[in-house]
Amino acid sequence: MGRIFEVRKGAMFARWDKMAKDFTRIGKEIAIAVKASGPEPDNNPALRRCYLNAKACNMPKDRVEAAIKRALGKDISSYDEVLYEGYGMHGVAILVESATDNNTRTVANVRAYFNKGGGSMGNTGSVAFTFTRMGEFKIKADGVDIDEMELEGIDYGLEEIGEDADGNIIIRTNYTDFGKMADYLESKKVEPVQNGLTYIPMNTVELTDEQAEDIFKLVDKIEQDEDIQKVYHNMK
Repeated sequence: MGRIFEVRKGAMFARWDKMAKDFTRIGKEIAIAVKASGPEPDNNPALRRCYLNAKACNMPKDRVEAAIKRALGKDISSYDEVLYEGYGMHGVAILVESATDNNTRTVANVRAYFNKGGGSMGNTGSVAFTFTRMGEFKIKADGVDIDEMELEGIDYGLEEIGEDADGNIIIRTNYTDFGKMADYLESKKVEPVQNGLTYIPMNTVELTDEQAEDIFKLVDKIEQDEDIQKVYHNMK
């Protein structure tokens, strides 16, 4: 087996680590959604969004149902959604979304990641103003007329539409129009592969490969923290 086996084993463990992280992230999103609006997806758009994202990352149905039951329990931890802001090396702006039951612990960890990665954590509002909050939907391109969707979607808040590197169609709306676009896609019987709210940088920073590697290392370190949901940056 030798080297080939080691490479395959490493790739397998990396995939498992990513799945575990995704399951934990979605589990927290489910808890927050259920606590806010109840366990019925028909009456809870945020929970419907969680269902779609769970399906996209192959999260087992029993784990989704278990997360809902835990959210309904009286002893479950209450998660707060907190946004941390800062700058990495080379002037790259970074936003960190968390769902934490202990903000003191999480903020200390995030500050340490920034410091060790050659960056600095900022105050609330110091970075977020350079990003735009948007709704984002990823749908399969098969059978979709992108021109027709662009024309019709304008009435439902569509601001951007295009394709990603994998050939999926990406639709973006103002975050306040997220629900309108979700309803439109449902009426067209289009089920998103993934959807949610995201931060899009208004301006980007172009770096060399070596400089970009510094940022990737910092982002990877932050994302490994169990309290962190997503990390955004303005690196081109």
